[in-house]
Amino acid sequence: MDKAIINSDFKLGVLGGGQLGKMMALAVGDWHLPLYILDQKKNFPAGMFTPFFTEGSFKDYDDVYNFGKDKDVITIEIEHVNTEALHQLEKEGVTIHPAPAQLDIIKDKGQQKQFYAKHNIPTSPFELYENKADILHAIENGILKYPFVQKSRKAGYDGKGVAVIKDASYRDLIMDTPSMVEDMVDIKKEIAVIVARNESGEIASYPVVDMEFNPDANLVEWLVCPAEVREEIAQTADALAREVIETFDLCGLLAVELFLDKDDNILVNEVAPRPHNSGHHTIDSCYTSQFEQHVRAVLNLPLGSTKMKTPSIMVNLLGADGYTGHAVYEGLPDCLAMGGVNLHLYGKVETRPFRKMGHATVVASDLATAKATARKVKETLKIISK
Repeated sequence: MDKAIINSDFKLGVLGGGQLGKMMALAVGDWHLPLYILDQKKNFPAGMFTPFFTEGSFKDYDDVYNFGKDKDVITIEIEHVNTEALHQLEKEGVTIHPAPAQLDIIKDKGQQKQFYAKHNIPTSPFELYENKADILHAIENGILKYPFVQKSRKAGYDGKGVAVIKDASYRDLIMDTPSMVEDMVDIKKEIAVIVARNESGEIASYPVVDMEFNPDANLVEWLVCPAEVREEIAQTADALAREVIETFDLCGLLAVELFLDKDDNILVNEVAPRPHNSGHHTIDSCYTSQFEQHVRAVLNLPLGSTKMKTPSIMVNLLGADGYTGHAVYEGLPDCLAMGGVNLHLYGKVETRPFRKMGHATVVASDLATAKATARKVKETLKIISK
């Protein structure tokens, strides 16, 4: 698909104009490849970085169909899009990566788990339930035992749509929605692999990373690259991520989130078929960022080098608890004065507790130095409101 670079008439459409769309647009700016983006408002993060922003909903059939019918290739920055429209566009000859059939599976956590079971991909035991009453009935009849994790089958992200039910005292947290319920894995740590694949079948994966979660918001707070695991574990995780993307037959980027349990078994937790929080550090620490890699993959271009230039720590910059309103970045100059700190602010006008407002990647010659600086960033930068 060389015309993506040499033909100014080529149109790459992206469903979603949040921070991932923004960073994707920045990544291909050097190629002078414009992105055509669909999202609700032009003041969203990607709006400043492309003149081709269409206001509309990526969940609405007509908006997605009308947006997509003159595009050469369509991709996503979020999986919760109207796939019915994408199926129709695909029938009409529009290239869509990841394909709508794959999105139908991945955006439903129940179908995603069934896919792993069908293809003998290691994952934790699970059951599907229609509502809260069914879950309570299973508990009362000894079918479902504490502790367990409930995940809403659709629309969950960044810790939303997830309930950790440790014992009977947590029953009020059970959501009344179609759910995937899985055993709580006794884990040593959570790790992830970002892997890419193009139509030619070329695959490239990034170094394995450690993920540490905010216990209140249940989302990634910071990330360590390379992961502090034995080489054997890193190799197994990498091979599993490659197996998953090949089994899905997916073109584009796939973030594969994994559990490393107490016995050093590796289980697939879930995947995201797009650039992902666990790959943000690649902008500053790897030869090819995950955002450029995603575009390379969906356009069937040669994949870029995934080699790490330097160890890094990625810190999510979250809205401070107790603050909602116009965002104020307290301590920003102090962070900019720190060596090795790369700040990426998303441009969201309004902050609220635990909202992702940006990230910082700290690079250093060794992880110990990067960790020390990352802790200073976390302590110094506070996102509050006026």
